[in-house]
Amino acid sequence: MGQVMRDRVHEVGVGDARPPIKAMHGANIPLRGLYEISEILTAPTRLQITLGNVVNILSSFVQMRHGEMVIKEAAGELEIAATAGNKHAPQSDWRRFTPQAVVDRICATGRPLVIHDVSKSELFQADLQTALGGATMPVTFIGVPIEAEDEMLGTLSIDRIRDGAASVHCDEDVSLLTMVANLVGRTIRLHRILSTDRQRLFEEEGRAENSRDEKEARPARHSPVKIDGIIGESLALKQVLETAAVVARTNSTVLLRGESGTGKEFFAQAIHKLSPRSKKAFVKLNCAALPESVLESELFGHEKGAFTGAVAQRAGRFELANGGTLLLDEIGEISPAFQAKLLRVLQEGELERVGGTRTLTVDVRLICATNKDLETAVVNGEFRADLYYRINVVPIMLPPLRERPGDIPRLAKAFLDRFNSENHRELAFAPSALDLISQCYFPGNVRELENCVRRTATLARSSTIATSDFACQNSQCLSSLLWKGADRANDGNASDEFGRNRMPVESPLGARRTGASEGAAVPVNARGPSHPASGATGMRVTDGDRLIDAMQKAGWVQAKAGRILGLTPRQVGYALRRHGIEVKKF
Repeated sequence: MGQVMRDRVHEVGVGDARPPIKAMHGANIPLRGLYEISEILTAPTRLQITLGNVVNILSSFVQMRHGEMVIKEAAGELEIAATAGNKHAPQSDWRRFTPQAVVDRICATGRPLVIHDVSKSELFQADLQTALGGATMPVTFIGVPIEAEDEMLGTLSIDRIRDGAASVHCDEDVSLLTMVANLVGRTIRLHRILSTDRQRLFEEEGRAENSRDEKEARPARHSPVKIDGIIGESLALKQVLETAAVVARTNSTVLLRGESGTGKEFFAQAIHKLSPRSKKAFVKLNCAALPESVLESELFGHEKGAFTGAVAQRAGRFELANGGTLLLDEIGEISPAFQAKLLRVLQEGELERVGGTRTLTVDVRLICATNKDLETAVVNGEFRADLYYRINVVPIMLPPLRERPGDIPRLAKAFLDRFNSENHRELAFAPSALDLISQCYFPGNVRELENCVRRTATLARSSTIATSDFACQNSQCLSSLLWKGADRANDGNASDEFGRNRMPVESPLGARRTGASEGAAVPVNARGPSHPASGATGMRVTDGDRLIDAMQKAGWVQAKAGRILGLTPRQVGYALRRHGIEVKKF
């Protein structure tokens, strides 16, 4: 049995000012009743209140003792929707005059049921005392079905004390109750449709909100990031792009680290474009290109007459980037003295122009870039530790091109398209040419690849670039020349352990990024320096002095010295024995 929902007569108070039924003209009663009931059914109230008002107002148009509306729930169970004339407790005696058998009969037949004397009906025998309600005269019962669109929704019923006048109007009352039941049925169906639609709308909105929350909480790797000017589909590059997209939404300082030619400036611009500061200025400065005195003026600006040649006041890069982003490239090359001046700006956001006394406040998002091993510089006292922690908030390691072999053909085609556009050419790569450059080492990374493509395209003999057009196939590769030049600079002792193994030195930064473990050799180029596609990767140790220097920096730990020199611990130990260097123990 569903929850009992009732609306009592005293809650509505309708019909108080209406004339008695006997005072109305007989033909006006049904018409007025239907009109007022229609007004109730179309009022913007809850369904339970509406049905209660309908039952209550029936007493103004139909002679009755009790009125009751029984509605089926969605599960098929019955519930009292509204009653009138029932003075008993609603919870304990909710079915005061309509037995279950009577309701079942009306719902099963779908026809009105009229019982002139309930005491003589088998349907009322089980609840006869309840149905009579203490009445000594015969009680008449009238019940009609409530349905809509061939769906049985419940019953509407009344009872009254039988007398001669009431018996005359019985058929008219059945007709009026049937019309009222039809109106009520359509109203109930409409409310249920609206309730279902409203519930479905809430569920859809809830699912949409949950979906948005899941998308926001989902890792960025599920949504590939595309940035103009950065080409590639390799996993290493995608990871960097996803990190850059996440970092761009904040104002945190970013430190871009990687080898020369990996595109640090492109990534800095990408972070700026993806950030809330994208509409403001993006200012860049190469710290290694200027001496300290000029660098201070460039960054902080100067007042008129601050130094010889300062004929006018000039705003520095920090002021120009106010509200935007400032890229300090080659941050590892600035002097210790200037590092202290830069640290104050980063900590306080305040500066003074050269030759000025007025303190200026700036709001700048700082991006730094370097290919230098800052950790080693900090250990050696070349770089301030406090500045290091200030700029190394979010470090992003840019992968070298050798870790993106699948991106080389895409980059080469993009560079060739740019060359064709600038020079009004229509060159294209042969498949074998793309295979060749995909196997090259390119120690200069993307910058060297672009130079290689431009050089080859400039000297190409036909519209299709073949393998024979590349310099490495004609012993003219610049990287190979650099490598051979480094070989000639050595002492040439073939028996020397360092000369025989000639392992190029991988920078400590690259070793950490690739995850080389302590004591493991860092693979640099499996093809060896003699391969035409090999490139210059650094210098090799050829004397005892450099070996001692590396051992001192490594705290006389052979594994660490091996990483600095690009050698294995075994090679370092052999070299120490050859040079007669005694290992210091602490």
